[in-house]
Amino acid sequence: MTSKNTPSSVEPTIVLIHGLWGDGAHWADVITELKKKGHTKIRAVENPLTSLPDDAARTRKLVETLEGPVVLVGHSYGGEVITEMGDMPNVKALVYISAWAPEKGQCADDLCKEAPAPGLQAVKEDKFGYLWIAPDKFHEFFCQDVPEDKAFVMAVTQKAPLAGLLKNRTTAAAWENKPSWYQLSTQDRMILPEQQREFAKRVKARRVLELPTSHAPMATHPEAIAGLIDEAARS
Repeated sequence: MTSKNTPSSVEPTIVLIHGLWGDGAHWADVITELKKKGHTKIRAVENPLTSLPDDAARTRKLVETLEGPVVLVGHSYGGEVITEMGDMPNVKALVYISAWAPEKGQCADDLCKEAPAPGLQAVKEDKFGYLWIAPDKFHEFFCQDVPEDKAFVMAVTQKAPLAGLLKNRTTAAAWENKPSWYQLSTQDRMILPEQQREFAKRVKARRVLELPTSHAPMATHPEAIAGLIDEAARS
């Protein structure tokens, strides 16, 4: 990217935050598309998924190491993370990708009960308190429009969160003070599209990008996702 194409002479760093049952690798195709658009400053944080405070702190520490403006991009539960910690001085924009956008004081458990999605039936807690999507149900509920082989890899490599994370309440709502963008997946089986539409209204999204896809839009529509992020970065 150059100052010719970017309103600011300082290129923003794009920080990608994964959701539950995923990791930084879920952003692989989006990262490639962002690079094609001229973005060279990209980071994908790896959160422990042990608690919202832990994940917010890990993301905050990464952002504190970066110079210049930052665009935070959260997928799914990653939206809760950026809502919690995104009101940092160097954060210029928030981008929600099929994501939760809670109000201050809400927790993930509240959001799940407000709009129970069909995919939640495939989530089981093991004896150590970790939540897993049943591997044989992962393709059906998380990424039904992803090729079977790729979905199998995603199921095998899923990163399980601790169940207690769902009870952690937000202490802030960064979208109240930061310009936001929202991508809505109309065939999502993990977060209902109707609920996503409410989130987009809540954050007063400058643009809502609707895509006919599952809960894995980064895998199915990476170019469109990168386009939305690019728009936020150039705002």
